[in-house]
Amino acid sequence: MAEDLTISEGTKAEQYLSILSQIKGLIDGEPDLTANLANIAAALKEQFGWFWVGFYLVRKDELVLGPFQGPVACTRIRLGRGVCGTSWQEKKVLIVPDVEKFPGHIACSSLSKSEIVVPIIRDNEVVGVLDVDANEYDQFDETDSQNLRAIVDLIHF
Repeated sequence: MAEDLTISEGTKAEQYLSILSQIKGLIDGEPDLTANLANIAAALKEQFGWFWVGFYLVRKDELVLGPFQGPVACTRIRLGRGVCGTSWQEKKVLIVPDVEKFPGHIACSSLSKSEIVVPIIRDNEVVGVLDVDANEYDQFDETDSQNLRAIVDLIHF
């Protein structure tokens, strides 16, 4: 297990390459889901400086707040509601350049301006989502989508 995080510079792709290997080191051999989700959220927030990084986990018919880094957040989200609930329902990554323009956006914080949500899919079922918010518009793209999907694929549920 790694004990220190090395913040890298360079292109977004180079930063992901560095953080991906460090996240592997953080969670390798650690069976506890909560510990792993907490460390992943912390590593991503430290590396990229995003406003909010965290996980919501499927519990029956709603997403329930899991480990996160950032200000307090919405605790429960129903299927199909907001960006997280829609990502869960559609089983796909959603990139939202301006959250105010997303129909039904749930405003946990008025400081959030753009968002990406990555569903965590196991056995063709969504078991949770990785939610990342930025306090600037248009902060996420296909590079984020590809790399964040690779990161959630590392998580053992």
